[in-house]
Amino acid sequence: MRLGIFDSGVGGLTVLKAIRSAFPEVDLIYLGDTARVPYGGKSKETIVRYSVECAHFLARFEIDLLVVACNTASSYALEVLKEELGIPVFGVIKPGVRKALEVSQNKVIGVIGTRSTIESGVYQESLKSAGSVVYAKACPLFVPLVEEGLIEGEIVDKVIDFYLRELKSTEIDTLILGCTHYPLLSPAIKKYMGEVHVVDSASALTEEIAPMVKNEGNASLSLFFTDHSPSLKNLIELILGEGQKPQLVPMLCSL
Repeated sequence: MRLGIFDSGVGGLTVLKAIRSAFPEVDLIYLGDTARVPYGGKSKETIVRYSVECAHFLARFEIDLLVVACNTASSYALEVLKEELGIPVFGVIKPGVRKALEVSQNKVIGVIGTRSTIESGVYQESLKSAGSVVYAKACPLFVPLVEEGLIEGEIVDKVIDFYLRELKSTEIDTLILGCTHYPLLSPAIKKYMGEVHVVDSASALTEEIAPMVKNEGNASLSLFFTDHSPSLKNLIELILGEGQKPQLVPMLCSL
C-alpha cells in the first residue's frame, strides 16, 4: 500500500514518523513544499492552489491514500482535494480536536497555529460545538524557527513567551499544537506552559486512518522537497532519527 503525505515544509515529517511507526510495511512518499513555506500567511486561494499542486505530484506515484499533514491546508483545501483525487484524503485537524476533547478535564482548551489556520476558525468551531471554551492564538514565527533548526535556546524561549504569555494566564488545561512544525518546539512549549496537556495530531491521525490502511508493502520511504535549505538534512535526521537522502522537486515552484 502507498501513502502520500504533504506539508508546507519539514514539520509534516512528525506525522510521517508516527504513520511509519504504526504501519511499518507501507510505502511512504512525502513532499515538503519548502520553497513556499510557510502557507500560514497566504490567501485561501493560494493555499488551495499549492495544495492541489502538491497532491497532484503525489498522485503520480499511484498512492492509495493522501494525508494532508499541513494544518493550514487541512483548514482550506481538504474538500477540494477529495474531489480532485478520488481517493481517501485525511487532514490533521479532526484527529487533534478529538484527542484534545478526550484528555481535557475542564474543557477549556487552547489552540495555537499559523495565522491562516487560526483565522479559519476551524479548530475553534469544532471545539465550541463540543461544549468547550476555546482560546486561540496565531504564532507565525514558530514555523520559521523550526525551518531554521532553532528548536531550543534563548531565542526560542523569548518567542514562546511573546506568543503564549496570554494563554498561560487562562484556565486552559489542554493546548493543541495546530501546526505540524510545532511538535519540534514541544519540549520548550511544555516547559513554559507547565501543567498543561500538549496535543499534536500525529498519533491521533494514525488512529483515524487505521481502518483504511493495510500494513503491507515494501516499507519504502521517498522524501521530496521543493527547495533544499542548508538545515534540511539536519532537520530530517532530527525528526526521523536517521539519515535520509532528500530529493529536489523544483518544477512545483514554477507552477
